[in-house]
Amino acid sequence: MESISPALVVGFIVVLYLVSSIKILAEYERGVVFRLGKLLPQPKGPGLALVFAPIDRMVKVSLRTVVLDVPPQDVITKDNVSVKVNAVLYYRVMDPRRAIVEVENFHYATSQLAQTTLRSVLGQVELDDLLSERERLNRELQEILDQRTDPWGIKVSAVEVKHVDLPENMQRAMARQAEAEREKRAKIIHAAGELEASEKLSQAAGVIAVQPVAITLRYLQTLTEIAAEKNSTIIFPLPIELINMLNVPGR
Repeated sequence: MESISPALVVGFIVVLYLVSSIKILAEYERGVVFRLGKLLPQPKGPGLALVFAPIDRMVKVSLRTVVLDVPPQDVITKDNVSVKVNAVLYYRVMDPRRAIVEVENFHYATSQLAQTTLRSVLGQVELDDLLSERERLNRELQEILDQRTDPWGIKVSAVEVKHVDLPENMQRAMARQAEAEREKRAKIIHAAGELEASEKLSQAAGVIAVQPVAITLRYLQTLTEIAAEKNSTIIFPLPIELINMLNVPGR
């Protein structure tokens, strides 16, 4: 039995080492490489990359947008109302080197920062503003988180408050408030209608005072409307002047 040549064994090991050093990075991935513990100036990828272990160590970082669901947070608003608020956060890594070097776990750090920022920002507004000014609050949250995550090489593109869970007693109070508001608007509309009707009646009285025969025409129009209903009611118009004559003393 012929012995295996040492050169062949060495060549085989070298080939295996080179094959194992080949790394494939997808289009959305970058490889942050540490050579003897020192960070290389540029990340590798996409495509083919050579990582010579144990001299080199590569950490893959995804550049795709991450959708982070912020769990419900207990928030006490400025007017002392306790609510539960959850949100969704959209961010992506812009600088893979800083995302790996500047923070231990950028996904976990971003999640914790989003939770604390959500509680602190929403705790400074009243409940009515929290329910009606979502766009302004979303924009303010996005700006604060983007500023704080910028040293980590992370870009926060959007923050959306998804749901505000109100206590049951507060829901009933808001329902009563909405009902009272609707009643208020109904009374205002009714009063405005009464005012407009009184103005029209005043104008009509002025016309009748100038043209007394207009009241007779009004009587005839009323008789026409009653006759259209085909009933047996008969109305005889009685001049107001006749009643005044009967009330005169001595007659």
